[in-house]
Amino acid sequence: MSPCPPPPPPPQRSLTKNRRMSSKNGAERSAYFARREAARVLRRVLQGDGARRATASIKSLVYSPSVRNKRATFALVCQTLKYLPILKDVLAATSILNRKWKKQEELVYVTAYDILFGQQTAVMGDVENFLILHKDSLQTALARNSARHKVKKIEDMLQKNDVRVTKPRYIRVNTLKLDAESVIRELEKSNFVVSRDDTIPDVLVLPSGIDLHDHPLVLNGSVFLQGKASSMVAVALSPKPGWKVLDACAAPGNKTVHLAALMRGKGKIIACEFNAERVRILENTIRRSGAPNVAIVNGDFLDINTSDPVFKEVRAILLDPSCSGSGISAERLDYLLPSYKKGDDVDASNSERIKKLAAFQRKALLHALSFPAVERVVYSTCSVHQTENEDVIKSVLPLATSLNFELATPFPRWPHRGLPVFEGAEHLLRTDPAEDTEGFFIALFVKKCNSAKNKVSRRTVPGKSMPSLSKKFMRGTRCKPYPFCKMSAMWLYKNLAKQRTRKSSHRRRMTRKG
Repeated sequence: MSPCPPPPPPPQRSLTKNRRMSSKNGAERSAYFARREAARVLRRVLQGDGARRATASIKSLVYSPSVRNKRATFALVCQTLKYLPILKDVLAATSILNRKWKKQEELVYVTAYDILFGQQTAVMGDVENFLILHKDSLQTALARNSARHKVKKIEDMLQKNDVRVTKPRYIRVNTLKLDAESVIRELEKSNFVVSRDDTIPDVLVLPSGIDLHDHPLVLNGSVFLQGKASSMVAVALSPKPGWKVLDACAAPGNKTVHLAALMRGKGKIIACEFNAERVRILENTIRRSGAPNVAIVNGDFLDINTSDPVFKEVRAILLDPSCSGSGISAERLDYLLPSYKKGDDVDASNSERIKKLAAFQRKALLHALSFPAVERVVYSTCSVHQTENEDVIKSVLPLATSLNFELATPFPRWPHRGLPVFEGAEHLLRTDPAEDTEGFFIALFVKKCNSAKNKVSRRTVPGKSMPSLSKKFMRGTRCKPYPFCKMSAMWLYKNLAKQRTRKSSHRRRMTRKG
């Protein structure tokens, strides 16, 4: 009996159709998950905006490691926020956002945007099923809304809050891994037009609108997407290799790893961050950078005892405390938030929130200046408000002067200086958000060297004497550089407690002998 002949191959048209169906299903699946990721980001953004408290920016939330489909999620979040007033009106008119769906309010907003204004939404989830079932009602409500506002196009109803300024794309080369020339060559292979910044040698400039979030150089930590003004902060501090440095409010960590690069990986950087969730972001930043000399403290900078041996040898402090973020509101896409109104920044400087922020900033700066061995302190904000900038500096000047500090001039050739509200404000630095940078403020305190002891101390900083200081630090505190372990405040003080116990026991023995 002869074997059955093999079945004929399927027609080429069927294969092509199957491929199309498979590709379509993949795209629908990707859109399904992007809507849910966008809803999670949208919830955090709206909660922070509703409470009028500082939160992570839209970009930082979208480009966190937990979000997989970053590009689609970012587009959905931005567009949903842009159309949010219209979406709320339409959903209210149809009365379909009942108690059951109120728990998934943000996902309803994102999906409703996709159905009414975005791509054709496939039926893949409960929310999609529900909204497509009521699609006719939504479209009718939208048409009535347009007629009530007497507009022919939906875009005419959108708030004209877009204050975006076209800026170059700045990136900072991580010199712990690559030099600037190597990065330029790699980017030019992809036909990018790259130039070096004229102020900071390791900052490169690319045309506006270029997205490098998924570029291999960014993913492997050779390059950081960091603005020019933000990159000026660590350079203003200029810690020397071998110093012990404290980054007081470290997360997300771009300035921390910039300090590590400036120090060529030598010495010790203690990165302090109070928020446990932001500590994880800080850890990821340090891991990508390859910085070998950073240890993390999950604790409050204001709780640090400046007389503890771990901290009393700190010679430079970078203080970039929580602020209003008014200098990067366009970069943060704050104009998309429901609370944003043009002209708000004029009155914001006298708001209760700004006054509370300034009180905290002043307290943190006074604490930074009180460290016994500190020689250089940089105070920086991404705010344009005098209340958070010049007023804070003016309020601490009496104490700073009594501790032998003076204001120095970072980047002397920089044209924008502090507002002339007190004598010496010309030493302060401002960047202009209307030009090619964010709106930053930088103040540099330097301890005057007017004694022989201080002069000897300064001569011993560079060169071969500092590694012994670093070893002494490591030996005395049992701190391991990241990433071999995580470092908490409790772990930091553990060995100090042992040392105090041994000293107390020694004193008791000496007392008995006496």
